[in-house]
Amino acid sequence: MKRSLLVGSLSLAVSGLLIAGAGTPASAAKGPRAATPKPSKSQALRDATAEVAASPGTVKAGAHDTFVSHDVTVDKDGTRHVHLDRRYQGLPVLGGDVIVHSAPNGELRSTTLTLKAPLTLSVTPKVTKQHAVAVAVAKFKGARKGSTAQLVVDATAATPTLAWQVVVNGTAPDGSPSHVHTLVDATTGKAGKTWNTFHSTVVAGRTTTTAQGATAAGAAASGTGHGYQVGDVTLGTSTGAGGGYELKDPTRGNGETRDAQNKTVTNDSPPAGWGVPFTDTDNVWGDGTLNDRATVAVDAHYGIQATWDYYKNVHGRNGIKNDGVGARSFVHYGTNYDNAGWDDDSFSMIYGDGAVGQKPFTELDVAGHEMSHGVTAATAGLNYFGDAGGLNESTSDIFGTLVEFNANSPADKPDYLIGEKIGSTPLRYMDDPKKDGVSQSCWTTNTKNLDPHYSSGVGNHWFYLMAVGSGSSSWGNSPTCDGGTVTGLGNDATGKIWYRALTTYLTAASTYADARTASIKAATDLYGASSTQCATVEKAWSGVGVAPTATTCGGTTTQPPSGSNLLLNPGFESGATNWTASSGAITNDTGATAHGGSYYAWLDGYGSSHTDTLSQSVTIPASATAPKLSFWLAIDTKETGSSAYDTLKAQVVSGSTTTTLATYSNATPSGYVQRTLDLSAFKGKTVTIKFTGTEDSSLATSFLIDDASVTTG
Repeated sequence: MKRSLLVGSLSLAVSGLLIAGAGTPASAAKGPRAATPKPSKSQALRDATAEVAASPGTVKAGAHDTFVSHDVTVDKDGTRHVHLDRRYQGLPVLGGDVIVHSAPNGELRSTTLTLKAPLTLSVTPKVTKQHAVAVAVAKFKGARKGSTAQLVVDATAATPTLAWQVVVNGTAPDGSPSHVHTLVDATTGKAGKTWNTFHSTVVAGRTTTTAQGATAAGAAASGTGHGYQVGDVTLGTSTGAGGGYELKDPTRGNGETRDAQNKTVTNDSPPAGWGVPFTDTDNVWGDGTLNDRATVAVDAHYGIQATWDYYKNVHGRNGIKNDGVGARSFVHYGTNYDNAGWDDDSFSMIYGDGAVGQKPFTELDVAGHEMSHGVTAATAGLNYFGDAGGLNESTSDIFGTLVEFNANSPADKPDYLIGEKIGSTPLRYMDDPKKDGVSQSCWTTNTKNLDPHYSSGVGNHWFYLMAVGSGSSSWGNSPTCDGGTVTGLGNDATGKIWYRALTTYLTAASTYADARTASIKAATDLYGASSTQCATVEKAWSGVGVAPTATTCGGTTTQPPSGSNLLLNPGFESGATNWTASSGAITNDTGATAHGGSYYAWLDGYGSSHTDTLSQSVTIPASATAPKLSFWLAIDTKETGSSAYDTLKAQVVSGSTTTTLATYSNATPSGYVQRTLDLSAFKGKTVTIKFTGTEDSSLATSFLIDDASVTTG
């Protein structure tokens, strides 16, 4: 009987609970499984922590790692995806988060993470906190209100380092709230990455009736709004304490809109009671002109409800954090403030009235954009630097656009432009982002070095190709970076694929390559590996210059050596066809996971004396220049220590001679890793490629093989 894929044992503190010697889920048997009731999020978290405690190798965890819950998603069929943040010797690890993917019965299927190896660094700084703060403060521009500093592990680079993460709070030169994070190397004292967790619609510095006091939300009401950007709309409001009405919506988590009175914050974030509420006696708001201060409040308040309704009705998400709590908006922020932004610290957004000659930033796609920063923070937690920063910004552009299409307002007709009603030209173009003169339409190795507003162009372009397609249309003219042709799927499928990628497969330090992998997995989950939707995901990513990864649709993979594959059915997607294997070794059993597609070879994993074999004959031409055997191998084990108790041998049988090319064992557990072996000694011969898995009498080790190839060079 196959066992669940769990490794060793480890004591881990997860969500404040010490998990020591955690038990494993029930054993997994080949063949059909009994139906399992859909678990609660708390049950999914408990099971995931047990899996992590029992399988440290799957998440690159060492003895000093602990994990805390970040987000939990349970699919309709009970499949779980538990997002955990990592601590190393008590310190936060940037880029160390992990997603544990489990079957409906709680068995571990796979993990998603960017950390490459367990952490082993010292956590003793050579640079003082005071020095780090001084370095960061010297880089801050604007009015400083205060600063904090804590030690962290920066695992976003190739070599993890100890750093001081200094946050300087204040107000930027343009009046925006500012939370500038700077990493200062705790060994050298040099400043490294820097980013701002106040997310503005455009790069800061770009040139382009109210009553005092707050009231508690009363009964829900329905008001009429005459907005500047959104036109005439119906608004969710509430009855006020004095018998009038207030722009606060009890049906959408008490989301409210307030007047900033042309002031800027003095404490770096707008607090809950800041500004003044909009109140009215007849529940009719604004007059469609800027002469009435409530007119732009109508825009902002409608933006709250349109964003809420999109996420609720399309994705089943109950508010920005999926906790039923509405966001807060402040309009008339500053004087001639030429921006808008989301502040996750205060769970609110601000809108400026625009520079002289510009219009207020209360456009619908801007509202959807800003609040989607909150969704990203609550799910993938994408960093605001590197490729992840571009993905963060493009996610907000994508969902801001989808909010606009979902609302389908006649006053703000949907399109694939960002903020096109604010100034004389759009803030960003999705069909060909480089048209704005600063954004990228195609990914390059320099993308990670750009401001996220400009590196977002790669993700925006991908979305447009997915939704609309390449070439000319009524929406724009979209070229591809590889010269290929992409036929669009429409907004619905594209939005669902990206939402699942964001909430299920992306982590804080994800790159554009990771986004390609994540969206392929999402499309496979939703529509199948052989679907048109999945194939379109691949074409669209290639169309923006993001190269294929090991994860592809249909169970295929990019062949590492050059030359055509001499093996038949190399990804096992036709079952045991063309292979000779032990009974049940070639499988689509959900107790483990394939490298690509649905089928793979599962050798051993019984926890008793056992041998499984897998083989196929192949003729290697005498003319082969550099013949190679390549395959993807994952090893999961319950063994501990460095002794090789269970082994997998990659062999070549030629006549009566068996040659072992390589031996793998329980001593080096890992997720899927590509192995490539030399076959030069067998040129001109017909041989049998053979894998032999041998397991001792106790403690299971599973060897998973997929996407094999024999090439000539």
